[in-house]
Amino acid sequence: MLRHIVVAVPLALAALPASAEDLSFSLINKTSSAVTEFYTSPVETDDWEENMVSEAIAPGEQATANIADGRSVCEYDVRAVFEDGDTVEEKNINLCELGSYTLHE
Repeated sequence: MLRHIVVAVPLALAALPASAEDLSFSLINKTSSAVTEFYTSPVETDDWEENMVSEAIAPGEQATANIADGRSVCEYDVRAVFEDGDTVEEKNINLCELGSYTLHE
């Protein structure tokens, strides 16, 4: 099953400068399978951070994701794992400008 990630950037946030503050965005699941795990990793590292999903995000549902790593970077790689075992990854996402992150089939 092919899944896509769509990143929406609200215009109000697009001009904000990068800072070391926590990053927060909505993780929206528009697939037919629950999201059981979601990981981020700064692009300069090779390891995924801890799983950000405490409860599965059902199809059609959303959750707030927070990155509180104290880093002043904006570029992250992301990885979603679904209950059916499928995974999707996307590289070099500017999460400082991110308002929502949508997973699509």
